[in-house]
Amino acid sequence: MVRSLSLRRWAFTLIELLVVIAIIAILIGLLLPAVQKVREAAARMSCSNNLKQIGIACHTWGDANGSLPPAYLVSPQVGWNDQNNIGPNWAIFILPQIEQDNLYRQVSTNVQNYQAWQKGTGGFNDQGWRNIRGQKVKTYQCPSEENSNILASQVGGGWARGNYAANMGPCDPGGAANGATQNCNYGWGGGGVLTINSSVTVGQLSNADGSAYTIMIKHLRVGTNDYDMRGVWSFGMPGCSTTANDGVGDSYGPNDTGCCSDDLAYCNDRPDIAMGCWGGGWGQATARARHGTQVLCGMGDGSVRGFRNGINQQTWYQLSSRNDGQPFPSNVD
Repeated sequence: MVRSLSLRRWAFTLIELLVVIAIIAILIGLLLPAVQKVREAAARMSCSNNLKQIGIACHTWGDANGSLPPAYLVSPQVGWNDQNNIGPNWAIFILPQIEQDNLYRQVSTNVQNYQAWQKGTGGFNDQGWRNIRGQKVKTYQCPSEENSNILASQVGGGWARGNYAANMGPCDPGGAANGATQNCNYGWGGGGVLTINSSVTVGQLSNADGSAYTIMIKHLRVGTNDYDMRGVWSFGMPGCSTTANDGVGDSYGPNDTGCCSDDLAYCNDRPDIAMGCWGGGWGQATARARHGTQVLCGMGDGSVRGFRNGINQQTWYQLSSRNDGQPFPSNVD
């Protein structure tokens, strides 16, 4: 006698399906922080490489021109904070050294005209260098920056963003112009590395506090909206592509969480995200980054170091000054 075989069909119950979904969700939740850590590690490495390239470019420019590039140029006929008439900055000068020759050639004549005007040897107030302000330069952008695509709308508008700044020293940017030294705190020297209309040589850094112990390039964050000019790579003002008054007064150190610790026109005060500022004028900016508890900086010798949030203000002053004359602080990383 032939018997028919009945086949029983198996299927997930609703409860079993929900359990599987819950397990998958838990696994994804456990995996996500690890993925984020890997991404940030890669971004940090890329940012460090940018700083390394910028440091080498500054040295190469210095070898050809006798000293490191100036923070930015200003003719004696205008003030250091005359936003409409200042000249090109360090980031424009070193474009050929970071394989951006074609971009630099577009404004090289304008740069030369302004240089001659600043030196009083001819030329004129040629603001044509600003024609490349909207160009994004990958070497100047940190991968961890979330606002890189926001063009700054002030001072003519259309300014592309960047995350690196010339260290003009811990004191007033105007007072540090032309390589001058101030004693703005602690009774110590407070000279910058790249300053308005001037800079020093690597040899001079070595003979002062030491090129390996003085910050040359600091990390910046981009403004939170279009009218906040922080992080504009081609504009020389403090907070845009330079730092100043850093480590004095209400500027306490990297990733400062207080209000008003950056002073630059049009900025948006956001101490809740470590982007505090006073928008009444130009003059002060500190280092900021989205690399966890540290900011990366390029030192005078071309090396790259990380400095922790909450570093002692006096220590930060020393790191920002090329000639404070004090021993290098210990345990600063």
